[in-house]
Amino acid sequence: MTSETVPVDAVIFDFGGVFIDSPFTALVDAATAEGLEPEIVLDLMFGPYDQDTDHPWHRLERGEITLLEARDDIMATSTERIGRELDPFHLLAALSGGGVRDELVDFCREVRSTGVRTGLLTNNAKEFEDFWVPLLPLDELFDDVVDSSAVGLRKPDARIYELSLERLGVRAEAAVFIDDAPGNVTGAQAVGLRTVLIGPLRTDVPAALADLRAHLS
Repeated sequence: MTSETVPVDAVIFDFGGVFIDSPFTALVDAATAEGLEPEIVLDLMFGPYDQDTDHPWHRLERGEITLLEARDDIMATSTERIGRELDPFHLLAALSGGGVRDELVDFCREVRSTGVRTGLLTNNAKEFEDFWVPLLPLDELFDDVVDSSAVGLRKPDARIYELSLERLGVRAEAAVFIDDAPGNVTGAQAVGLRTVLIGPLRTDVPAALADLRAHLS
């Protein structure tokens, strides 16, 4: 039996870029408005996001340093590299809009009602809990939530996908993972998960939901 013919027992969701608009898109827009090169700003802010490195943002998401410490490091590095002090707090203000994508919430609720287990697997910072946790009824939607800052691991490290699977009690070949970051999707595929890559725009949501339903059919 191939992985594609194994019944799906769980769907694992990313948070940012899935349930809310992509933080990467918002940051690109903010950088452009400031007259900055978006690719440079993304690299300074988030580092190589398809990897797990010692970039300050990666360390923040693993819970190794505080948001203030990450901010100081990013500001110092930006001054050194581009001669301009980039304040992450100023740029992150652009990430607060957009609201929740109700279609994903409805889909998650629907899936869980059929007996399929649901998990949330998010790269996040401890300091952001007061922002993102109230946006979703976590206990209603998910059997388990894995927050990178709480477990000391972050995507695309294979161990965080394996942890999510273990806590949900399912095998990789019986689970589907959805994320907006290509590197995170590649990391999930490496441990045997079926995957859906969702595009950055709200108009990409129907196609992603169709892909998810195809895995579940």
